[in-house]
Amino acid sequence: MANDQLIYGLRPILQAVQDGQTIDKVFLQKGISGALYTQLEGTLRDAGIEPKYVPVEKLNRVTRGNHQGAVAYLSPIDFHDLEEVIMKVMEDGRMPLILALDRITDVRNFGAIARTADCSGVDAIVIPKNDSAPVSADAVRTSTGALLEVPVCKVNHMKDAVYLAQSLGLKIIAGTEKSETPMYDAPFNEPCMVIMGNEETGVHKSLLQLADSKALIPMHGQINSLNVSVATGIILYEAVRQRS
Repeated sequence: MANDQLIYGLRPILQAVQDGQTIDKVFLQKGISGALYTQLEGTLRDAGIEPKYVPVEKLNRVTRGNHQGAVAYLSPIDFHDLEEVIMKVMEDGRMPLILALDRITDVRNFGAIARTADCSGVDAIVIPKNDSAPVSADAVRTSTGALLEVPVCKVNHMKDAVYLAQSLGLKIIAGTEKSETPMYDAPFNEPCMVIMGNEETGVHKSLLQLADSKALIPMHGQINSLNVSVATGIILYEAVRQRS
């Protein structure tokens, strides 16, 4: 075991899952088999944990230990159910403000976003099980503890979260440059889910198609590009402004 977040080897990971520890991510080596490996796959499946199958080279980069084709990261936080969070906010008589992060993979950006989310009153952060920054001790430190305060909800696919939010009456607002509508005209003063995408490709087009509104951050310089944590902060504080 390299640190308190990383575990490797078939039996240690199997035991961690059976003990009910909160697992952030599991990587399994492609193309191997065996009784214990099959047992681990079944235990993960029963626990609702979806492993990612990777080449052995990736596992070797993670640890020099005898990983036996299996590496996992423990989470320093417990994950929440998105529907339960939204319903609780509504029962408290408040308008939900949910932040969904589409393929934000940089730990420092993730931590910085969580810090702003806490300061701006976000009720929950939604991340996908795959293609997301690990919810690690580094992320918690970068967030200055905000990840211990703001509920984090992990979903199989971001579309699942969008469909659920819409079914509960939330407006879906995508922060994107692929819009002519400035963020000032987006309906942040209603119950809503804000989606922010990664810096290279932005919000995935399939999610843009589901959005009720698209929010453009006006920019007047030559670069016309913002770090995603900065962009998220601007969008969230427009929501604060509209709700004030």
